[in-house]
Amino acid sequence: MDKNWSIEELKSKVQSFCEKRDWDQFHSPNELAIGMSTEANELLEIFRFQTDEQMRELLKQTDSHNHIEQELADTFFFILRFAQLYQIDLTEALEKKMKKNAERYTVEKSKGRNQKISEKTN
Repeated sequence: MDKNWSIEELKSKVQSFCEKRDWDQFHSPNELAIGMSTEANELLEIFRFQTDEQMRELLKQTDSHNHIEQELADTFFFILRFAQLYQIDLTEALEKKMKKNAERYTVEKSKGRNQKISEKTN
């Protein structure tokens, strides 16, 4: 299970790590967004051309599971760093987004469906 750290504590850990290395100068919004995208794509690459069964097997294998964990952590690092540097409250942002999604993707319209609901079908 995840440790019981708050998002703020995680952001502080990332901030301390980066400040000790004098990385603020490299962490502009576009560089952090590129980092997020790059790491997310490295995660995606693990699953590319894999069947559902193959992906389940990858998640069971220690080496693959560790690689997946590292790519998720890399992506999370960039998300936390972006939020820390540019004063984004991730908890509040997620709550607002979930509320918006609940209104857009009502249970009646979306239960058991994976299609994106267009703005015009509301």
